[in-house]
Amino acid sequence: MAVAYKRIVVKIGSNVLTQADGLPDHARIEHLVAQIIRLKKAGIAVVVVSSGAVAAGRSMIRISEKQDAVAARQLLASIGQIKLINTYLSLFEKQQMLCSQVLVTKEDFRDRKHYLNIKNCLSILLKHQVIPIINENDVVSVTELMFTDNDELAGLVASMLEADALIILSNVDGVYNGDPKSPASSVIREIKKDDHIGSFINTTKSGLGRGGMVTKLGMAQKVAKLGIPVYIANGTRNNILTDLIAQKVDHTYFVPEKTTSGKKKWIAHSEHSATGSVQLNKGAAEALISGQARSLLPIGITEILSSFQKGDIIRLLDENGKLIGLGIADYGSDKAKERIGQKGHKSLVHYNYFYAVS
Repeated sequence: MAVAYKRIVVKIGSNVLTQADGLPDHARIEHLVAQIIRLKKAGIAVVVVSSGAVAAGRSMIRISEKQDAVAARQLLASIGQIKLINTYLSLFEKQQMLCSQVLVTKEDFRDRKHYLNIKNCLSILLKHQVIPIINENDVVSVTELMFTDNDELAGLVASMLEADALIILSNVDGVYNGDPKSPASSVIREIKKDDHIGSFINTTKSGLGRGGMVTKLGMAQKVAKLGIPVYIANGTRNNILTDLIAQKVDHTYFVPEKTTSGKKKWIAHSEHSATGSVQLNKGAAEALISGQARSLLPIGITEILSSFQKGDIIRLLDENGKLIGLGIADYGSDKAKERIGQKGHKSLVHYNYFYAVS
């Protein structure tokens, strides 16, 4: 087996872990665990982001179709998460390996302190050779607090841990240049920075998971932009993980760009937790997204749209109100208002702490 990585994040989708009837596919889970163990024995630390709790719960209890959707999800996840993690635990224990359960919500990533708390937790687990099994805590997550899906969570975790690669396992071989069910379509083997392939993507999504290929594509491109290679592959294929590492199977590979700092990786995933918004003039907006190392000076600001404090992540908008980037504020909105359009003041956002969204 060709070992190129030391730390990877593997996201396993609901459609990989369940059978056609919605019941958990125990044989598939066992096979994936066996591959993770092989990778671990080859010297690769593996972090797993696993869907399947709600599907597992659905296999254990019947609920009325009239039940509120959020409440139903909480019920199924609360029951199913126990079944899911116990399945993983028993399979890893058979091979004298430990796994752990890490349940998170989007709120847990809302500020730098919480973000680092989770990062430290995962780091100590990996240091002790434990395999973290991460999932969104659907029991307490309600609509506005949810990740788009576990693909978003996996991208955040891969960025947080500065993983060597992110592998997303779905029930198709990768991103296709048409409908995956059409014989005329084929897998796009490699996607680079400036490839525009959104028009090819099938917008339908699975019946079991919340996400589809559109969200996978967007997240994969964001993570690759931060310097981490991303693979989308078919988790229902035998030996998919070991064959993927050895480059023996069809998949889509997202070519990484230049690696960015850990703090910038955090900023990139923080759009929904940004507190304030600032509008810029045309020159300042163009300078920030030019690709050169440019900071945001008060002379380029036209309006403070909402308040913020020093250290908050803020949204930076162009003159048309379009989001162009995110950054960490060097001082609060009151001071920023006093300095609007003025020369001779320190930057509101230093270029080291700016992330362009496009």
